[in-house]
Amino acid sequence: MLKALCQSLCLSLPLAATAQAASVVFINPGSSSEVFWTSYTRFMQAAAHELGMNLRVEYSERRADLMLSQARAVLKGPARPDYLVLVNEQYVAPEILRLSRDTGVKLFLVNNGLTASQAQSIQAQPGKYAPLLGTLTPNDEQAGYQMLQQMVALLPRDSGPVDLVAFVGIKTTPASQLREQGMRRALADFPQVRLRQVVYGGWSRERAYEQARLLRERYPHTRLVWSANDEMAFGAMRAFEEAGQVPGRDVLFSAVNSSPQALRARIDGRLSVLMGGHFSLGGWAMVMLHDDAHGLNLAGDGVREHQVPVLQLIDADKARRWLTLLERDDYGIDFKRYSAEGQATGFRYPFLTSPVDY
Repeated sequence: MLKALCQSLCLSLPLAATAQAASVVFINPGSSSEVFWTSYTRFMQAAAHELGMNLRVEYSERRADLMLSQARAVLKGPARPDYLVLVNEQYVAPEILRLSRDTGVKLFLVNNGLTASQAQSIQAQPGKYAPLLGTLTPNDEQAGYQMLQQMVALLPRDSGPVDLVAFVGIKTTPASQLREQGMRRALADFPQVRLRQVVYGGWSRERAYEQARLLRERYPHTRLVWSANDEMAFGAMRAFEEAGQVPGRDVLFSAVNSSPQALRARIDGRLSVLMGGHFSLGGWAMVMLHDDAHGLNLAGDGVREHQVPVLQLIDADKARRWLTLLERDDYGIDFKRYSAEGQATGFRYPFLTSPVDY
């Protein structure tokens, strides 16, 4: 009997020890040299490590054709993952949804969700596309609005008409479009602000620099420079500095992102307004995928698409705190605490309703 018990234990132990961890592939649309997208990957990897998941990341270097070929290789290859996480950058999501049909791989969208027209087209042809497990997008429109609102609040009350130039990202990126929409919504509240020109900086520092050199000459009385990311803000800032203008005094700059350079610029006042935190969306997606892999229903309330208030204002004190956290591999976060596993019925993910205070 003892021998039989030992045999039973010996047979059962390998099964437990070799239980397959959930496997995830993230097609990162950015460049492997971009601080935002590499920090995004780090946050996802921190979550995966703590939650016992296998994560592989492939960078698409901002090429739609590479994104599609990477997705095709993942979905049609012999070793398919349990989950594929992607971004609807340059509108690639519908084609990847089509490719994933009948593969058994579950798809999750982060940062850029489906556009309204894409969603309508997919709903009209349900047999052509795989379903989405879920979508997490940031509060981009609100961030665009809040940035301009905060910039105007810093102006003297009697400043009179103020010239504004704006740098947005890429036309085919929903996040860029939404941030611009928020900025334009804020303009209706501030008639004294005159939007002189909007340019597409392609998220690029060098491109924004070249554009800003022309804009500064064209609109020499510019006081506000609104940018949809930090790279474009720094490129524009260089052009104004070369003309002898001091950021934070002569011209106010705003940006989105929480790179170390952006955080330091917020601390020293060169960036007057900074919003960040959307790098965390991939990590929160990992929490939800972990729960799905453990049999928990992610859409118990019937909602699969979530706009998450991850983008938050970063003042100098928060910038100092975040700089410290960026040096930690785990970002100082207990990811298991945010999981629905073991929680009471009706549990709602905390990050869906309020910003996480890092």
